[in-house]
Amino acid sequence: MSPPLIGITTYGRGENNRFYLPAQYVDAVRRAGGIPLLLPPGEPHAESLLVQLEGLILTGGGDLDPALYGGAPHPAIYMVDPERDKSEIALVQYSAQSALPTLGICRGSQIINVALGGTLIEHLPDAVGETILHRLPPREPTQHSIRLTPGCRLAEILFQEEFLAPSWHHQAIRRPAPGLKVVGQAPDGTAEAVEMSDHPWLIGVQWHPELAAAEEPLHQKLFNGLVSAASEWKRR
Repeated sequence: MSPPLIGITTYGRGENNRFYLPAQYVDAVRRAGGIPLLLPPGEPHAESLLVQLEGLILTGGGDLDPALYGGAPHPAIYMVDPERDKSEIALVQYSAQSALPTLGICRGSQIINVALGGTLIEHLPDAVGETILHRLPPREPTQHSIRLTPGCRLAEILFQEEFLAPSWHHQAIRRPAPGLKVVGQAPDGTAEAVEMSDHPWLIGVQWHPELAAAEEPLHQKLFNGLVSAASEWKRR
């Protein structure tokens, strides 16, 4: 059987009229044994493409339009891209209906929550302070600890309930969508991982496992788990 095809969303169209994606996402999928397929936003024939996928990764990037979740404008919100928001909401809805194995990373976790009816914190320091830094100024990654709920699917994949993770965000889930369960938190209470209860494999993580996956097997396990689930989905 051929390796599973894993769709990976890209960032939106940039000022130079190019789509962009950090190579670490592609590298992590290849190490896991999957075939990466980049999915730029705005595809008019998305349904014809989606039926060929065996797995999906919703990547990080800029912020969602706060109007999508009843949020308020905030000066820290940046890189809002209506085309990307619309495309990725449709991807989440397809995943929820089809049971396609899906991993949301940072923004990807947030788009899962918003697409299914949840809300976001517009600027995390306003809600939880800055005792725990989730990114360094002006917009640089850092790391902090994560604690998972014992027995959750994610803990079973990682074989670990507490660990350090690369963090690079200023927003997070405020109210989980119906059907989503928070299964991971930072020390300040920020939601760091969610799972969809009635989906065979839909996980969102607020941290950036792709940044550490090449050097730290713990974070590569998340991509391995997705590709393994995609292989099973392909067999079925």
